[in-house]
Amino acid sequence: MTRVLILNAGSSSLKWAVLDAASEAVEEQGAATWEGMERGRHQAELRGLLEQLSPVDAVGHRVVHGGAAFREAAVVDEQVRAAIAALADLAPLHNPLALAGIDAVAQAWPGVPQVAAFDTAFHATLPEAAATYPLPRDWTHRWGLRRFGFHGLSVQYAVRRGRELLGTVPRRLVVCHLGAGCLVTAVADGRSVDTSMGFTPLEGLMMGRRSGSVDPGLLLHLLSRRAVTATELDEALNERSGLLGVSGQSSDMRAIVAAADAGDQQAALARAMFAHRLVGAIGSMIATLHGLDALIFTGGIGEHSPWVRQAVADAFGYAGLRLDAARNARPTVDMDVAADDSAVRVPVVAAREDLAVLGDVRRLLYPPPGLPGATSSERA
Repeated sequence: MTRVLILNAGSSSLKWAVLDAASEAVEEQGAATWEGMERGRHQAELRGLLEQLSPVDAVGHRVVHGGAAFREAAVVDEQVRAAIAALADLAPLHNPLALAGIDAVAQAWPGVPQVAAFDTAFHATLPEAAATYPLPRDWTHRWGLRRFGFHGLSVQYAVRRGRELLGTVPRRLVVCHLGAGCLVTAVADGRSVDTSMGFTPLEGLMMGRRSGSVDPGLLLHLLSRRAVTATELDEALNERSGLLGVSGQSSDMRAIVAAADAGDQQAALARAMFAHRLVGAIGSMIATLHGLDALIFTGGIGEHSPWVRQAVADAFGYAGLRLDAARNARPTVDMDVAADDSAVRVPVVAAREDLAVLGDVRRLLYPPPGLPGATSSERA
């Protein structure tokens, strides 16, 4: 039996699981919350976790930002570690914590191989027309400005699970990862061709606490005319906007829906804005794909909000998308909630980024017989 530890070190929490590489069964798992960015303290906490675990054969890490350097997962060596550290400015709340995990494992288990799996890697297939910002060309090339996209591991797993549920990868697929962070991705023949997040996870949809896309002129106005500092603007856009900012009470869609149903006007506005922006983003992805064969919902909101799924279905009824009311109201884990006569299939998929990371670990460290293994990074 090959045991693989998957570490997902986020900005406010650590999730981990030990999986059987062959069966994908969860042998051990847990989660912890942490505050602040004291890397040394988090590394000590990680070492404490490792001391409690039985030995493992390999470790896989979710790394949020791979930039342009990493188009695929990579076996961690000194060169890979240095490249991840160099990208910390692009993901200051995430990449340093992934490095803390890598270093803790290297110290506790120096002989255990490690793999870094990147949230941005799935979107490396974006065509230049979708990835490039309409900015001065010298800025773009000098500073590497482009749309990277995020939550790629969740989208990658959703595509895989959708294939298992539907029997094939739909040629024209839209994946909606809706949780604390929200994005919509157009997937053509299994490849990402457009996505709503960009250079940072702040672009795109309205989210739990993040604003999503806002007129750049409005932001310039706040900075130049309203004496809002860059630090204040960063904090407001990332922590006090979205569902929380509009409703004034919660970033939880279930609480928003309940309050709206009870007559709270601000909650009703937040709910309507979320649906409006989500429908618009899905519509743009459908246009990119020239049609739609399947629409996958995943993430906390995607999995647990029948209201959101129904609002989307109502908007695209003209395209033949219809939900089965009973299935949508109480979906079991991983099921198609579309009506039998719907022209579009609608799987609801439990988010399993850990299995996407495990897939990369197996591909790089334990390839099937006859295929070469990987001993160094896979970079463009």
